[in-house]
This record gives sequence, C-alpha cells and structure tokens, in this order.
Amino acid sequence: MYAMALRKIGAPLVFEEMPDPIPGPGEVRVRIEACGVCRTDLHVVDGELPDPKLPIIPGHEIVGRIDALGPGVEGFQVGARVGIPWLGHTCGVCPYCASGRENLCDRPLFTGYTRNGGYATHAIADARFAFPLSEQGSAAALAPLLCAGLIGWRSLGFAGPGKILGLYGFGAAAHIVAQVARKQGRTVFAFTRPGDVGAQTFAMRLGAAWAGGSNEKPPEPLDAAIIYAPVGDLVPMALANLRKGGVVVCAGIHMSDIPRFPYRILWEERQIVSVANLTRQDGIDFLGFVAREGVETSTKAYPLEQANEALADLRAGRLEGAAVLLPPKI
Repeated sequence: MYAMALRKIGAPLVFEEMPDPIPGPGEVRVRIEACGVCRTDLHVVDGELPDPKLPIIPGHEIVGRIDALGPGVEGFQVGARVGIPWLGHTCGVCPYCASGRENLCDRPLFTGYTRNGGYATHAIADARFAFPLSEQGSAAALAPLLCAGLIGWRSLGFAGPGKILGLYGFGAAAHIVAQVARKQGRTVFAFTRPGDVGAQTFAMRLGAAWAGGSNEKPPEPLDAAIIYAPVGDLVPMALANLRKGGVVVCAGIHMSDIPRFPYRILWEERQIVSVANLTRQDGIDFLGFVAREGVETSTKAYPLEQANEALADLRAGRLEGAAVLLPPKI
C-alpha cells in the first residue's frame, strides 16, 4: 500500500510504500477511494493535539470498499461500500459507553490520530465503526460527511430548536450544516473572517439569509451560535449576539484560549457548551437524513501525494468547502 505518513510533529507528510495491512479479529480492510482533509488533521500535524501515535497516517473522512474481512466479522461482504469516521474504537464497558455516551469513552481510538487513517490506499477499521454507504454519490462528495457532516450534525443538535442560527467559520462543516439547517426551516446567518467576500458569497449561495464578518452584528439576535473556527475570541463575540436563553456551541476539538468577558453577556441563562467526537447513532441519524433530504458538498480534489498542499490550502483558508485526497489506483 501507499500512504502519506506523519513521522515528526510539524514536519511535512512523507509519501511511503508500506506492507499491506492485515485485518485482525473484528476488523475490516478498506480500499480507499477518497479521504477528506479535516481541520482536525491540521491539529494533529501541527501538534495542537497531544500524544499522537507516531508514525501515524492521518485522515478520518474515509470512503472506500471492503477488500478483506478479519476473523469474526459479520454483516459485511467484500466489495461493500463503507465510511470510516474519526471515532474508530471504543471499549464498550466504561461508564460512558455503558450509558450511551461512547463519544466520551475512557479508552477510545481515533482514526488518523491514535490508529492509522485514510491518507493512504488502504486502511484497517473496527467493523463496528464502519458505516454502510449507498451507491449514490461519488466517493469525493461523500467523504466530508464522515466528519465535517457528522460533527456538524451533532453540534446542530446541541444548538437546540432555535430558528435563528449563527455559524462562525464557513468551511467544510458549516457549508454542510447550513444546508441541513435550512431544510429544517431555520434561518442561517454566516460569520466569516472579516473581509472574506468569497466565503460570504459562498454562504449566501447555500441559503444563508445574511453573511458578514465575525466582527459584525447580525440583522437580529441569535437563538444559537455554532463556532467551527478554532478561535477562542469568537466565543464572547457570539455570546454578545445571543438572545436570552441562547447557546453557543464550540464544535472543534481544539480552540485557542477564550478571553475574559463580562458576566453580563452570559447572564439571562445563556450557555456555552462543547461537542466531543460522535456516536454511531449520530452516524446512522445523519446519513439517513442525507439519504432522504440530500446535501451537496463542495470539494477540491488532490492526488494523495499532494496531501501537504491540501493541508496548506486548508491552513491558509484558500478552500471553498472541503479538500479531498484521491489515492492512486493500484
């Protein structure tokens, strides 16, 4: 197999040929057709997430087909199309798993962080965390759904039923969530980097009722705000735009420090909550919604060998939607 591997934090990924992995008990091997490039990958590569398993193959928005089954795997056949998400394994016995909160498992494994991921031609996955996918849609179009879509779906649930929704950072997740929110009958206001006319135009094209800089006031107060940009300064900005009883959802796995802010913008039962990982039920619910309602993803494809360029474009904010890596056919 071929892969782009991270061998040293902060260093470029290295294109390597490796032995084909063999699936163990309860595992499947997936021949990868596409892997999305997620901001979490940047956090791994740049060392903002602690203690990655080095060397590691990043990537956790994997779409491909099973080409080998490990012992004991049931319910899958060779050739089945599947998606592999960020949460790659849970212990199943800790208090969080036992109470239906496997996203908070005490002994998890994460795809592309503590187990090898999808910047490769093949990947091994725990069969329990492989989502069956239909034949509808290209692999490149489906890949961003496996994290940007899933964490967006979970964050939308934490935002509650409010009708006026603010999205801070209009990238891979927000461009999916904006469509879902509109299909739910919500009004979407999009907040971008100040002066980013391109992102604001993109947001309006996807149904936002208003788009402006994160330093601007929306046309009316928000029932909820979801922050996808990893910028702590946005938390008090979003709080200041909330109605009484509103909620700010911090949807990233990493964020810069949140600055001090006056209590008065939190008072009146406003809340700040964070979202961590996902559950398999999130995947079932979200992918079912997409199958029924339809969601379009905007993607830019890169050959696998250009993973470093894709990460650089994401880091610099040069993408509209999501980057997707396409491995060579071998």
